[in-house]
Amino acid sequence: MTLPDLAIHDAVQSCHLDEGLDAGQLAVLAGLMRLQPCQAQQVLAAEGEVDDRLYVIVSGSLTLVKHLGTPDESALATLSAGDFAHELGFLDGTPRYASLVAASAAQVLLLERSALERLIDSHPRLLYAVLRAILRSVHRVQTRLTLQATELTNYVVKQHGRY
Repeated sequence: MTLPDLAIHDAVQSCHLDEGLDAGQLAVLAGLMRLQPCQAQQVLAAEGEVDDRLYVIVSGSLTLVKHLGTPDESALATLSAGDFAHELGFLDGTPRYASLVAASAAQVLLLERSALERLIDSHPRLLYAVLRAILRSVHRVQTRLTLQATELTNYVVKQHGRY
């Protein structure tokens, strides 16, 4: 393996995408991905655009920002190493709900939908493993949102509707 290939291989192995993959499947997946360095404040993807890439944060942090560059700008979430970004839009092609901005210097793995789709016939088990990893990521986000909604409800109820 060349040095860049080894860096991608190590990055894939350190993220949640590699769960349940054997060495051969890991090598195939690493061959489909690319490692991209990002500078702080770099916009990786803009709100409203259709983006066919899955982002996996290897190092640093990224922020999801609604209404970037306007008076209504709002940071929705900060993602760190191991987190995925744009999982559902990657799969179904819907436009981005928010912009993805590097909060600090970062490295991300990128996987394009067309590359993943090429696995349908040649590596269906690998495709299935990647889809399971994406679903686990979405499940973690949904669980966190449910807990936050419960905490907010408890706070409002304890304050008798005053907040």
